[in-house]
Amino acid sequence: MDISQDWSDFALWWEQKHCWLLKTHWTLDKCGVQADAKLLFTPQHKMLRLRLPNVKTVRLRVSFSAVVFKAVSDICKILNIRRSEELSLLKPSGDYFKKKKKKDKSNKEPIIEDILNLEGSPTTSGPPVSPGLYSKTMTPTYDPINGTPASSTMTWFSDSPLTEQNCSILAFSQPPQSPEALANMYQPRSLVDKAKLNAGWLDSSRSLMEQGIQDDEQLLLRFKYYTFFDLNPKYDAVRINQLYEQARWAILLEEIDCTEEEMLIFAALQYHISKLSLSAETQDFTNESEVDEVEAALSNLEVTLEGGKADNALEDITDIPKLADNLKLFRPKKLILKAFKQYWFIFKDTSIAYFKNKELEQGEPVEKLNLRGCEVVPDVNVAGRKFGIKLLIPVADGMNEVYLRCDHENQYAQWMAACILASKGKTMADSSYQPEVLNILSFLRMKNRNSASQVASSLETMDMNPECFVSPRCAKKHKSKQLEARILEAHQNVAQMPLVEAKLRFIQAWQSLPEFGLTYYLVRFKGSKKDDILGVSYNRLIRIDAATGIPITTWRFTNMKQWNVNWEIRQVAIEFDQNVSIAFTCLSADCKIVHEYIGGYIFLSTRSKDQNETLDEDLFHKLTGGQE
Repeated sequence: MDISQDWSDFALWWEQKHCWLLKTHWTLDKCGVQADAKLLFTPQHKMLRLRLPNVKTVRLRVSFSAVVFKAVSDICKILNIRRSEELSLLKPSGDYFKKKKKKDKSNKEPIIEDILNLEGSPTTSGPPVSPGLYSKTMTPTYDPINGTPASSTMTWFSDSPLTEQNCSILAFSQPPQSPEALANMYQPRSLVDKAKLNAGWLDSSRSLMEQGIQDDEQLLLRFKYYTFFDLNPKYDAVRINQLYEQARWAILLEEIDCTEEEMLIFAALQYHISKLSLSAETQDFTNESEVDEVEAALSNLEVTLEGGKADNALEDITDIPKLADNLKLFRPKKLILKAFKQYWFIFKDTSIAYFKNKELEQGEPVEKLNLRGCEVVPDVNVAGRKFGIKLLIPVADGMNEVYLRCDHENQYAQWMAACILASKGKTMADSSYQPEVLNILSFLRMKNRNSASQVASSLETMDMNPECFVSPRCAKKHKSKQLEARILEAHQNVAQMPLVEAKLRFIQAWQSLPEFGLTYYLVRFKGSKKDDILGVSYNRLIRIDAATGIPITTWRFTNMKQWNVNWEIRQVAIEFDQNVSIAFTCLSADCKIVHEYIGGYIFLSTRSKDQNETLDEDLFHKLTGGQE
């Protein structure tokens, strides 16, 4: 061609067969290319617009020839997000941007999207952007209190387009959207709508080009798998912020349901975070970390040592703790009003036994409930002093519903934490039991509205537009002043929290919602005459009635023996213990997407802290590929 330029990134794309010819040592004949084939000589790296969870769009150069799993890993290195395997790319359905366009006609101003251009970004598959970002012994990159880049951080970014300013755009929360903009965003109304949203996940084992993605197309970068491994404020300011933003939008757009009481806590935390973010952004970064680094390292060490106290480690090993107390129980039957009866309950291992009274505990229980694999749903109203636990226990033909009622916060936190662990097959001897109890208590305290506190002090600091912090439906129910007062009331419980802790608390509260981490698909089970919703979570599959939204059956991954796909009839078949097997065809998405979700969660459950941050990519493709 006699044109001198750097051709190293160019490769051949075979249009009819929709594939790259990347094995340059093969002859065209060996690749199966005939004389009539149309080959395109084109760069492998092209521009892509990515809308991040915080609704900011970044434009960067991405490999269109590498499989999506690898491309996402490269994108995350540029954006400084660890654990890229938890994220993926989503191609939004037509409805996703549609509602916005109506808004623009009435506004008359042209839509100019605020795009952060990271065009010079080196996503070539050479060494990672900066090995420092991924090593265990690295210096903290962020201030763990307020998420600002630490003084030493900017040296890491010397070869990355993430300058200080770009870094802050990604690591800080954006000012809240106006209620009008919120109302114009796409909101899923039903489980079927939610299922449509999840149809657009790209196939991780194929490249962008093979999936028909065009140069400069807009995709969404989202956390796909809801198991967030090793969140660490010292290195994860961007990751924590983007996760917080994804949670925030899920609540504002009602992609996940929560009670009004919970909505107010989320609103108070958002208000607090946006207030702190404004003050953090107005400060200058440079004089931020004048603290003596030795002192900082010492205080961190102190925290680490305190955190790892071995109080009574030996007791834990030899003696599995048990809970015993009077609780009230109710089993819903048709045509019976809710009548709770008191029994003497004993919680041991992963099961609950209850007796008519304490004196009879040596005899036969009235009933023994095995909680392994059950659904645990909080049934709480702090203001009304109601502390309930709803258990859905799997039986052969569906789910048994049981309600327990506790007397006070502490009792509720202990029993609730024990139920949550038992549902995962863990006992109270597990190290995660005490943190779980504390987590539940802290969430209850945030709900506990302290009406005697002085609300006035917060009022002068920031003009609040309360409708920005709650879902449009919640905003319609209340007058603005009333909503503002209730948010400020809830804010009293979180007013002292530092910025990053408030974000982490928001993420924890989101994780404690009953529907958290469920991704929905419309499916037809083998032998069924109607469509159902399949909910895929990090540890289970749930069959849900599409009309009522009520769970029918739950299957745990731990009981799964094998799963495969019949590609001819596009059917996913799964075999569980005790000769239980299910099969379904996917209606709202390609069955490869659902298959990859299940395999992906199983892959993520194999991660451990001592794997030196390297991922077994081959294992991921083995578990999610389907045909190999």
